[in-house]
Formats: sequence, C-alpha cells, structure tokens
Amino acid sequence: MRTPTSQRRSAIAFNMTPMIDISFLLIIFFIVSSHLAQQEVLLELDLPDAASAADGAHDVERRLVINLLPDGSIMAAGRQVDLAQLEELIRQERRRAGPDVEVRIRGDRAAPYARAAPILVACTKAGVWQVTFAVRPRE
Repeated sequence: MRTPTSQRRSAIAFNMTPMIDISFLLIIFFIVSSHLAQQEVLLELDLPDAASAADGAHDVERRLVINLLPDGSIMAAGRQVDLAQLEELIRQERRRAGPDVEVRIRGDRAAPYARAAPILVACTKAGVWQVTFAVRPRE
C-alpha cells in the first residue's frame, strides 16, 4: 500500500445538498397547503346577503373554513365530513392554534338552518367561541 508523502489538509466544507433539499420541500409544502386553503374559500356557493357584511379575508391568522353545501352536506379541510369528523377536526385545530382560532361557516342560502345548528354545537363542544358566517354585501 502506498503511503501519502505529504499531508495536505483540505478546508472544512459543509455539504449544502441536504439543506437545499429541505428548503425545496418546505417551499412545495407551503405552496400546496396555501392552494388548498384558497380552494375552500373559492368554492362556488350562493351566500346570503347582509347589510353589515365586511371583508374579513385577512383579519384572523388561524381560521377553519366550513362549507355548508345546498344539499346539507358539510365540507371541511378539502373533503366531505360528517358531524363527528367535523367536531374532531375543530378540536385538532383548536389544539394547534390555541384559543384564537376562528371558524367561518360558508353556508349556501339554500342550505337548511337545521344543518348549520349542529356545526355551532360542534364548535361549542370543541371550545371555539369565535364563529362567523360568510355573507355577501347587500346592494
């Protein structure tokens, strides 16, 4: 075996490949999650009119959007859920975000109120007191 005649020391260098990989994965994660959050708000619903409607798009940091469809079915987190799954989803969001989480109910005007009342009860059971309804401004 040949032994080295000179002892050259190379400079210490960091391997940047794992950091670049993680950075790209985080970028992709945030792009996909923001796209899913926008999809819930952009779901076509015929919202009821109200004289006191305000644009509250950016006033709360943590918000769970629940869509109540005309047939009475409930959509949350990008999928159709029943009341038990909805209550668990609200609880998880409250644990994650703390007491400042808001639940916004986007109910179609054709949806019966009997389907909105259990959503309010689920919020109460989960300890969420900031519940708002999405409406259109009355013209």
